[in-house]
Amino acid sequence: MITDYSERLIVQEVSPRDGLQIEPTWVETVDKIALINQLSQAGFSRIEAGSFVSPKAIPALRDGELVFKGITRQPGVIYVALIPNLKGAQRALACNADELNLVMSASQTHNLANMRMRCEDSLAAFGEIVAFVHGTPVRLNASIATTFGCPFEGKIDEDRVLHIVEAYQELGIQGITLADTTGMANPRQVERLVRRVLQRVSPADLTLHFHNTRGLGLCNVLAAYEAGARRFDAALGGLGGCPFAPGASGNICTEDLVNLCDEVGIATGIDLPLLLKLSRGLPALLGHEVPGQLAKAGRNCDLHPVPS
Repeated sequence: MITDYSERLIVQEVSPRDGLQIEPTWVETVDKIALINQLSQAGFSRIEAGSFVSPKAIPALRDGELVFKGITRQPGVIYVALIPNLKGAQRALACNADELNLVMSASQTHNLANMRMRCEDSLAAFGEIVAFVHGTPVRLNASIATTFGCPFEGKIDEDRVLHIVEAYQELGIQGITLADTTGMANPRQVERLVRRVLQRVSPADLTLHFHNTRGLGLCNVLAAYEAGARRFDAALGGLGGCPFAPGASGNICTEDLVNLCDEVGIATGIDLPLLLKLSRGLPALLGHEVPGQLAKAGRNCDLHPVPS
C-alpha cells in the first residue's frame, strides 16, 4: 500500500450518459444540455455526454444528436460518446464527438445480452470503426464490461481480460476501460488485475469504471490508484446502472469520490461545492432521491451549531 497521493486523479463524468440511460422519466434535451454545460464549468477534463445507440434499445438517450449539437464546449474538455456500431460512429462524428467509447463484455453471455452478438463479432465490428475513424482527430476507447465478474457467468478469468486488452491494441485502439459492470470487484482483485494491465497499457490510457452495488466502489478506486491507475469514471449523484445487467446499481458517486480525494490529499481539479449544488438539484430533475452520500451529509468542514 502506498501513502504517496501526489499524482492527480482524473475523473471522467459519465452521468449525462451512463447516469441517465436507465432513468424511467424522460429528461428534456434542454435539461441534459444545461447539466453538461454546468459540469463543463466544474473542472472536468472529460465528460461522457451521450450515446448514439438505437432509440429502441435506450430510449432515454434518443436525443444524442441534439445534445451534442446543443452543448457549449469548453476548451480542454473532451466530450465522449458511447457508440455500439459503425452507424453510431458515423452519427457521433457528424456531431463532432471528441472521443468514441466502444463496449464489449469479457463475458460471452453478457455480450449476447447487451450487444446481441458474440465477442468475436464485436471485435470484427470494432475493426470497421477503427478503419472509419482513421485519419480523423477522433480518439477511440474500448471498454471491457464485466471485467471483474459477470451476473450470468460469475468469475471472469484475468487472462481472458488481458487477451481482450491485447486484441483491442492489435486493432489500434489506444484507450482501455476496465468496467465493473455490476459491482462485483473487490480491492485485492482490483489491485492485482490493474497491475497486470498496466504492464501493457499506459496509465494515461487506462480508465477504471466501478459501480457501488455492494458498497466497495470507493475502496476499489483507492486500490486501483495505489496500483497505478489514474483515471476513473464517476456519475453525479451516483446515478446509473446497466439495463442488461441484473442488480447493477449506480456508478460510484462523483462528489463522494472527489470528497475522498480531497480528504486524503489527491488532487482532482474538480470544484466540489459546485458538484454538491448540481447533485442537490438532481431529485427535482429526476423525480427521485439519488444514492450519493455527501450531498446529504455535507462535507467535514460543514460545521453545525451546538444544540441549545
